Amino acid sequence: MEKSNMHWTLAARAEKMNPSVIREILKVTEKPGIISFAGGLPSPKTFPVSAFAEACAKVLREDGPAALQYAASEGYGPLREMVAAMLPWNVDPAQVQITTGSQQGLDLLAKILIDKDSPILVETPTYLGALQAFMPMEPQVVSVASDDEGIDVDDLARKAKGARFLYVLPNFQNPTGRTMSEARRAALSAKAAELGLPIVEDNPYGDLWFDAPPPLPLSARNPDGCLYLGSFSKVLAPGLRLGFLVAPKALYPKLLQAKQAADLHSPGFNQRMIAEVMKDGFLDRHVPTIRALYKSQRDAMLAALKREMPSDVSWNTPDGGMFLWARLPAGMNAVALLPKAVDKNVAFVPGAAFYADNADERTLRLSFVTASVEQINTGIAALAAAIRENQPAQTDSVSSSHSLRSEGPPRASNAPIQGERGSELPQAREATSVGVQ
Repeated sequence: MEKSNMHWTLAARAEKMNPSVIREILKVTEKPGIISFAGGLPSPKTFPVSAFAEACAKVLREDGPAALQYAASEGYGPLREMVAAMLPWNVDPAQVQITTGSQQGLDLLAKILIDKDSPILVETPTYLGALQAFMPMEPQVVSVASDDEGIDVDDLARKAKGARFLYVLPNFQNPTGRTMSEARRAALSAKAAELGLPIVEDNPYGDLWFDAPPPLPLSARNPDGCLYLGSFSKVLAPGLRLGFLVAPKALYPKLLQAKQAADLHSPGFNQRMIAEVMKDGFLDRHVPTIRALYKSQRDAMLAALKREMPSDVSWNTPDGGMFLWARLPAGMNAVALLPKAVDKNVAFVPGAAFYADNADERTLRLSFVTASVEQINTGIAALAAAIRENQPAQTDSVSSSHSLRSEGPPRASNAPIQGERGSELPQAREATSVGVQ
């Protein structure tokens, strides 16, 4: 074989693309014996395998040629109609775009809304998969102060001038698990309308509530001022890679053109399978079983944290979703702690990567949905041991009052927030270039 002198010149935007620290962590969790609270993966126990087996056979039998052919870029018509019908405001199916996972929705909106140096606003902390989608467009990412009720509307007003949009996850947010209150949603919706600030509302976890559903979406309050993202991954199965967006009619054509350029269309066969599974109210029967499982796992983790953790570790209590948010004692760093925890066969995600700036290095995210109760008990005990062995010298005891944990979320340096692997572990880096589930 001849030696090549070919030189590939990368685009400047490629410098903004970085490997996902969390994806690297997940490689370690595949090693035998590791208990992982790291990945944002739904529990495979919730995947309706038999329902999909039946749907697969029926789609191939009754609609096989069409299911295997190229399809409309907008998505499969009956599925778009189902999406429009299940949302709690008046949605025209013509506003629904089926996407290849909701992650693609983030990529599409970034392509049509962000120019180089455009300001965009995000929560503190925020979902890093969104930042990974936004950063190749080279925006200026501006963090808005947030507390256990969500976005600080006053801080938003101070920072909103010139911003292309505000990106928020109001329900059981990734990474913190917090839910935006009704009062805060009302205030945010009114202020955004007053400022003329578009909102990108990402809602992959909204159906995973435990005791009561979350308040009405922001998009239902001002449909023309919001772009809404949803996902089938958390309520059906992520492997099918299907999500959707609901866009104002004025924005929809450009999103469709970006979709056509990206992949022509999302897999038509998968769309038909999901539509077949969803018909006749399947989700109304299936999703409550997911909620019950995840609530039991959350409760197990909360109990283990209360039982095992040093008194100066704090955490929140999410009302749904897949994650809770914790904060280490003063003087500790979650990135430095991670390899020590992995040595004890337990993994988590350091919280610093979820901040666009001014990261709180004491924070960490714990996922409770893929571990059994036994694994949760063992893993939290191991994590507590790693914390005790590595925290600065001081008197420590397990708190019986739980007062620190019930007062509210851990706080970042200047704004309130709520709330894998030894020497091979990738180094922490700037939050704006790490992707995560």
